[in-house]
Amino acid sequence: MVKKITLPPNTGVMLCGHGSRNKLAVDEFANLAKRLQNLLPNVPVEYGYLEFANPVIHLGLDKLRQQGVKNVLAIPGMLFAAGHAKNDIPSVLNTYAAKHDDFSITYGRELGIDLKMMRAAGDRIKSAHDEANEKLAKKISAHDSMLMLVGRGSSDVDANSNVTKVMRNLWEGLGFGWGETAYSGVTFPLVSPALDRAVRLGFKRIIIFPYFLFTGVLVKRIYAAVDEAAKKYPEIEFVKAPYLSDHDLVLETFIERIDEILHGQNLMNCSLCKYREQVLGFEDEVGAKQESHHHHVEGIGGGLENCPCKGDCDASCRDEEFCKKHNLPFTPLHSHDHGHEHSHDHHHPIYPHADHPLGPVTLKKK
Repeated sequence: MVKKITLPPNTGVMLCGHGSRNKLAVDEFANLAKRLQNLLPNVPVEYGYLEFANPVIHLGLDKLRQQGVKNVLAIPGMLFAAGHAKNDIPSVLNTYAAKHDDFSITYGRELGIDLKMMRAAGDRIKSAHDEANEKLAKKISAHDSMLMLVGRGSSDVDANSNVTKVMRNLWEGLGFGWGETAYSGVTFPLVSPALDRAVRLGFKRIIIFPYFLFTGVLVKRIYAAVDEAAKKYPEIEFVKAPYLSDHDLVLETFIERIDEILHGQNLMNCSLCKYREQVLGFEDEVGAKQESHHHHVEGIGGGLENCPCKGDCDASCRDEEFCKKHNLPFTPLHSHDHGHEHSHDHHHPIYPHADHPLGPVTLKKK
């Protein structure tokens, strides 16, 4: 049962997302905002993205102002607090609030490590495990199965460690024979090498669960890696569990984050934040200037309505030759090495383990 909350007069809710070139992902985020609106009758609810989709965040805030909202409760539509939740979204919100004297924005915290989120994840995983068993004459037990939870991956080690904590809770709570954590990018281990190592443990079934709110390029990439592993290791059953989506318990968690703001309980975990404390390996980032780097890609991603992907983007549109072949606009992905021609007044921190053998080289190494 979703907790009912009452908001003060002239108060609205702003759901802040990252954005995606994948239209299905954008539609899923919009649907979540609509469901949130249904749980908050008579309260204006809008949404916006940092990049690669419209409406961008400031357009959502414009809509709230047009509806007479004076006080906004802004919630990051993100699982963990890394760069986007800590830097980019607050920067956009602060810039907007500074331009409107009669308009206040209070920022809430991410979904984070929450028992409701773990129950939602457990529901997705258990359903996938049970459905796989329904197709077999001889069932495979949880003890003979291994769970691999795949997180987004970040240069923020605190966010990465939270993914592992969620995995451990799910592993132990559901009673699987073993559990491992992998990531879709930025950090290590990536999905493919993690699967190569996991098969050596000898389990009959490996359940791969993308700990993501929505579909998109990264989820498709995760599932593609699972398909490749299934071809390489036909003796093992690989089960692709569905991502979280708009599970009822996810909606309940968003409502609680809004309620926390109203009651002054909006407590973020700063004890392991690399911008505040000397986190091992990231000491140089203490006190780093917090700013958004998404201003130059706001709204990019439109004009792909006729793409062969039919809205389910697999990142082919980042290839210039593909775009020329299909008469599509080419918008290259923002480069982390800043080797592109135009300059910005910001820089990305150097990730100390970008050359790890199980991880990517997408960020500059020391």
